Amino acid sequence: MNVKTKFTNCMDRNNSLVCIGLDSDVKKLPSHLEKEKNPQFAFNKEIIDSTSDLVCCYKPNSAFYEANGARGVEQLKMTCDYIKNKYPEIPIILDAKRADIGNTNDGYTAYTFDYLGVDAVTLQPYLGSEALAPFLSRKDKVAIILCRTSNPGAGEMQDVKVDGEPYYIYLAKKVKEEWNKLDNCMLVVGATYPEELAKVRKLVGDMTLLVPGVGSQGGDIEQSVRAGMNSEKKGMIINSSRGIIFASDGLDFAQKARQEAEKLRNEINNYRK
Repeated sequence: MNVKTKFTNCMDRNNSLVCIGLDSDVKKLPSHLEKEKNPQFAFNKEIIDSTSDLVCCYKPNSAFYEANGARGVEQLKMTCDYIKNKYPEIPIILDAKRADIGNTNDGYTAYTFDYLGVDAVTLQPYLGSEALAPFLSRKDKVAIILCRTSNPGAGEMQDVKVDGEPYYIYLAKKVKEEWNKLDNCMLVVGATYPEELAKVRKLVGDMTLLVPGVGSQGGDIEQSVRAGMNSEKKGMIINSSRGIIFASDGLDFAQKARQEAEKLRNEINNYRK
């Protein structure tokens, strides 16, 4: 099965465009998990089990595990293995924003796709397609290219004019027309910029977009959905991290996470109609 089909199948099965970001910062975990040998994994496991029927994918951010050293990377691996073994129908995105020269990216692809076994990874485009070839050549995986990010300062670089148009527009065209030869590319476009999201959608047709920035970052759900849906009323992976996983710091954290995930799914689906 084409990995992009895995994403759309999960969207259909759970009637959901919600991606939960497993940004499991050890400093924010519920205190009762401190006694656990692997607290990040214990936290993730409960979040996953309580929300598996509400999502189209999960997205752990590598930084929150790398910050905990070897122990954190081990728990990231445990998290990925748990999803693959218990919920093999749910895709995993590693949010790592990798970017380097080609032979270094050989190591990154081996770590990301072969060791962790995730389905997709976020990538920086600055070094060009030649450098990203180890990712782009993996037709069994998805390369998610940063295009118009959700942070307030994104325009400093992404609005710079290239041939008379903003760089993010130039890049979206480049990915669609040249980098997506194996039909394994997606783009990151933040919910905090709905006008830009609409422009990218118009350019790339039905390509799936990873859309961060709702919830804690303040992106408007209605504007984002209306701007970013494709012709099939899908084509979006709408990520929320802190607003779901840290909805409670008590014993009920998984239950509260489910409530927030269901609330987000229902609101998104209301605007998809």
